[in-house]
Amino acid sequence: MMLRSAVQSTRAIAFYLGYIVLTVFWGSLSVLVAWVFPYRFRFQFVIGCWTRMVLFCLRVCCGVRVEIEGRENLPTTPCIVFVKHESTWETLFIQTLFAPQATLVKRELLNIPFFGWAFRLLRPIAIDRSDTRGALRTLINEGTARLDQGIWVVLFPEGTRVPIDEQRSFQIGGAALAEASGRPVLVVAHNSGEHWPAHRLVKRPGTIRVVISPAIATEGLKRREINAKAEALMSAAMAALGRTHYTSRLATDNALDTMKSRLGST
Repeated sequence: MMLRSAVQSTRAIAFYLGYIVLTVFWGSLSVLVAWVFPYRFRFQFVIGCWTRMVLFCLRVCCGVRVEIEGRENLPTTPCIVFVKHESTWETLFIQTLFAPQATLVKRELLNIPFFGWAFRLLRPIAIDRSDTRGALRTLINEGTARLDQGIWVVLFPEGTRVPIDEQRSFQIGGAALAEASGRPVLVVAHNSGEHWPAHRLVKRPGTIRVVISPAIATEGLKRREINAKAEALMSAAMAALGRTHYTSRLATDNALDTMKSRLGST
């Protein structure tokens, strides 16, 4: 047991060394040359190449692979994507599945050396999370513009990384964008936290399963209805991945939200 742990730690350290070197090198190169490229090629150069190299290092060093279910549900035109957030892995992998894409990010992430500087070149939707109304307005305006330009809009609707035994109620921003734009919502579930645990060095070898659910048609729906449908799809997909307790947890959260709404209206 101790030997296996030592081996996994050594492999994780090797991965992170490669991760850091690739990020510094590719981020610096991207800042120097990528700005001259057309946007779509720039996205593939900056993010597509970098994420594929990092995920290759992860597979070689730590034995973490991926299996995708539901590719037939991918729309032919860009839409809004809701992604489960358990670890760093999905922030990398999702860039290879939907391209080009605009990701909703905290504004301060763009100030991170190398990574943030290069990311600025890719038209992310950067928000000030301390200004809730302003952030929602930015998401709707810039998100609709990106969709009109044929760019996917990707969000983590739970708002932050959550432990693998939890699913939180979705924040309203992504559903508000769908309500305003009338674009479909695609729900993507996975079990990455079982192989790349948050805030831990060791990566567990094995296969991360990704489940792409059928797209939700949002025309004529209100934001709460959109979130309810998206949460139901995410819950069902996570149950298929072995997380059966999510259904009851979400039912409790939704009941509490309904109670608060009713109390607030009296």
